[in-house]
Parts: sequence; structure tokens; C-alpha cells
Amino acid sequence: MSERVVLLPPGHSRPIGRYSPGLVISPQAEGRFVFVSGQVATDDQGCVLAPGDPGTQAEIVFERIESVLAEAGGGLGDLVSVVVYLVDRAHFEAVSAVRNRVLSEPAPTSTVIVAARLAEEGCLVEISGIAVVTGEHRKEASWTSP
Repeated sequence: MSERVVLLPPGHSRPIGRYSPGLVISPQAEGRFVFVSGQVATDDQGCVLAPGDPGTQAEIVFERIESVLAEAGGGLGDLVSVVVYLVDRAHFEAVSAVRNRVLSEPAPTSTVIVAARLAEEGCLVEISGIAVVTGEHRKEASWTSP
């Protein structure tokens, strides 16, 4: 695993959830960055799962992020940054509870944005992430154009 140092400068407030204000990452020689596009709670047919339930949607989203990272030989513990998009500020507590449970210390940096709506109709939460993975790479990346 890469070395991580949490940055909390004097005069900054302590985080209100499981996130770090800043991180210094010193990846091992074989470490690599993995960028995870925004994930939403849909099945393999594109149908929204757990409509109206932001906590369950957050669980599904983190499972999806974990599966993407697993393809690169990593996991949620390798995340160094996440961006959370919510369609309603009222969903913050439910989503934050999931984030605080599934993310380990040192926690990744985190930004939460309340948006009028997400691209996938019916989705209440979308999360993207950046990870530094030092585990064995499971699959060679390939690009297939449409």
C-alpha cells in the first residue's frame, strides 16, 4: 500500500465525517492511479435500484466502485479522493453514514455537491473516485470504441 499522510493545517476545522482535508500520497514503485467515473445505483440493464432510498443507493454505488477497483487489483481502502453528488441536501446524513462505514482510515479527501439532478433519472446519489492501487493488476485495460 502507498504511504499516506493526512494534512490538517492549524486553524482548519476537523472533518465532520470520514474524509481527510488533504493527503500526501507516496505510492510504491508499482503503484498506479485508478480513476473511477461517477457511479450510480443501476443494474446491468440501466434500471434504477432502491428508488427513493439514498442510503441503499449509496451502498450500491460503493459496491460498484469497489468492483471497478477490484478489476485493477484494489479496493475501497485504496481511494484517495471521492466526489459525492446528491440531488437533495436532506440525503447527506444517509449517504454520509454509509461513507463513514465503508471507507477506512486514513480517509480519502472528499467533496459533496448538491446538484439539481443527475444524468440518470431517479438516481439520488452519484460518486466518483481516484485511487492509488499497489496490488496485483487483475486485468489489462483495453479500449473499445463504439
